[in-house]
Amino acid sequence: MAAPLGRGQVYVISAPSGVGKTTLIGRILTKLPFVRYSVSCTTRPPRSGETPGKDYHFLSREEFQRGIGEGRFLEWAVVHDAYYGTDGDLVNRWLQDGWDVLLDIDVQGARQIRCAHPQSLNIFILPPSMEVLEERLLRRGTESAEQLKRRLAAARDEIMEAPWYDFIIVNDLLHEAAADLESIFRAQRCRRFCQSWRVAPFLTPDDR
Repeated sequence: MAAPLGRGQVYVISAPSGVGKTTLIGRILTKLPFVRYSVSCTTRPPRSGETPGKDYHFLSREEFQRGIGEGRFLEWAVVHDAYYGTDGDLVNRWLQDGWDVLLDIDVQGARQIRCAHPQSLNIFILPPSMEVLEERLLRRGTESAEQLKRRLAAARDEIMEAPWYDFIIVNDLLHEAAADLESIFRAQRCRRFCQSWRVAPFLTPDDR
């Protein structure tokens, strides 16, 4: 599908770990051909099964720091001694070509994006409850008891940021949450300022 006309829209999606954000994003991307997914950059080494360019753009520490100095990143942070960030050069190129761009970033990065792109639309994914979130994290079986405790504490802190987001979706039933998320993207495309180029030909005086 060719890129649509006009400048694209930035979407930011955030959620605590274990809510199911990655699964939701995967579902809607197959249905929204006008959306480009921004793969984050990082200086940490690839993990088993990760594909460069698909999971992350893996950069050296020197290249990342140089990018910071050159203003390359829309947002960046240091997490567990590794740099993570969003490549602003690529995002802006997509936007200028008319693509909508989806950013999967944490609440800290979302604050930076709201400054760089004040017109961005921000979506927060909530669990049905903290009890459900704990059950989902337990089922993953990837955290020790102490790590699980830290995850839940971090989740509570992140959820405190939810009121600053434009949309809030509760991921209780996956298919319903995916439908809600997809509807936000589609509704935005139908707004008057996004479709004005389609209306214009109808408003041109008929010379016949």
